[in-house]
Amino acid sequence: MLFEPISFSGLELENRLVRSATYEKRADEDGHVTEHLIDLYEELARGGAGLIITGNALVHPSGRTVPQMLSVHSDIYLDGLKRLTDRVHALGGVIALQVVHGGRQCPPVLLGGAQPMAPSEVYEPVLKVSPRAMSNEEVWQMVEAFAQAARRAQLAGFDAVQIHGAHGYLVSQFLSPYTNRRDDYWGGDAERRFHFLEEVYKAMRQEVGSLYPILIKLNGDDLLPGGLQPQESLQIARRLQDMGIAAVEISGGMIESEPKPVRPNILRPEQEAYFRPIGALFKRNLQVPVILTGGMRSRAVMEQVLREGAADMVGLSRPFIREPNLPQLLRQGKERADCISCNKCMRFMRLDFVKCVALIEKDQA
Repeated sequence: MLFEPISFSGLELENRLVRSATYEKRADEDGHVTEHLIDLYEELARGGAGLIITGNALVHPSGRTVPQMLSVHSDIYLDGLKRLTDRVHALGGVIALQVVHGGRQCPPVLLGGAQPMAPSEVYEPVLKVSPRAMSNEEVWQMVEAFAQAARRAQLAGFDAVQIHGAHGYLVSQFLSPYTNRRDDYWGGDAERRFHFLEEVYKAMRQEVGSLYPILIKLNGDDLLPGGLQPQESLQIARRLQDMGIAAVEISGGMIESEPKPVRPNILRPEQEAYFRPIGALFKRNLQVPVILTGGMRSRAVMEQVLREGAADMVGLSRPFIREPNLPQLLRQGKERADCISCNKCMRFMRLDFVKCVALIEKDQA
């Protein structure tokens, strides 16, 4: 099934392999597209992924989580983004822009020393940051920022846009009872915690029209006491389906959760597809396509996930860092990705750009 085509919301994909959004650290210091970034996406397009989802693109300067982050918060980025999509399309690729605001997970050093903002003042123990609660006006400003980012994605020629609603970033923070402790329109119960995402989606749809595909990446489980649980997450997905969402990608975890969203040392098939039960829950209860991300390395597991009805598509991140042409290799008979899940590629601040450090070390040995 892995190499069967799939069509939804006007997207025609040649196979079920999705390059899940992965930070690249290849934009320039101001977030503009560089040739180095385009080179990566040309490699991915040649490599044969059915759908390429970009690394998270910044919707507002107050939401920066990492340096050299692709940006979409101003029209000044349109020319570069259009150059990127043109080059991917010339190679037959299908590409979506993932849009994000970091909320409480923004290091103050990347905000000019400013305190990050979030739905509520919930201390973040990894960055050791206490965010400030957003005002009602600021919440609406971020709704508009997401809407304008979607407009720019469409203008720049992206085939779709994906809302990053997972991993403890701003949308995820509003959805989660762990990080959203408000008692107003934006929080207080499950209905009100959904309002931010609901308003973001509606504002995006107003900008891009009824046919442009909007996808979402959701936490199936926050993996934290008092966090979002699978059944509530499923209800969010159902509401989005009713509103017209094109597809739902399932992941899980926040920056301080245990286990982390990106788990190390995935070396055996039984360690793979760690969100498979949640994917199966969503697949049974949704009509829109489900993308399952989380630790898949071997073709046999990927095929099993599809055959058993845990997902319609398989999302991979770290394996594409090491092997941008992994879909081609799997199609040719390769049984397992070379990625050893050492997570050295995740040491963003130490690297000049995101790359497979283990592969470089192997070549130098």
